[in-house]
Amino acid sequence: MRDEIKVWWEQSQADIKTAEIMEKEGRYYASVFFCHQAVEKSLKALFLKKSRNPQASEMFSHSLIFLGKSAKIPKNFHSFLRDLTPEYVNTRYPTAAEEPPETLYDKDIASRTVSGGKEVIEWISKHL
Repeated sequence: MRDEIKVWWEQSQADIKTAEIMEKEGRYYASVFFCHQAVEKSLKALFLKKSRNPQASEMFSHSLIFLGKSAKIPKNFHSFLRDLTPEYVNTRYPTAAEEPPETLYDKDIASRTVSGGKEVIEWISKHL
């Protein structure tokens, strides 16, 4: 694995583990945030493998659906990526949803998010 791919991939693995820990600790907004980060970084690793262009606009995007389509992941993941994309903002900024992020998420949401994120990451792992 090329170095520029490896750094994105390794950090995605650390982020998904952090998402799982945050879910278990009841820090649901943090779990969703780190899941988004893990999926984003794994998609960027896959994109780099396919494109070999670390300066491409995809590398500066936080849109998971854009990254997923650019990396040509299966369409069955697109709905999940579309749903997870806005969480990049919602989990970080209290004014994004007019409520503190910690009040927006519960165990069910975090569990579904982490589960879906792990499915995407598992698929990507087989294609790196």
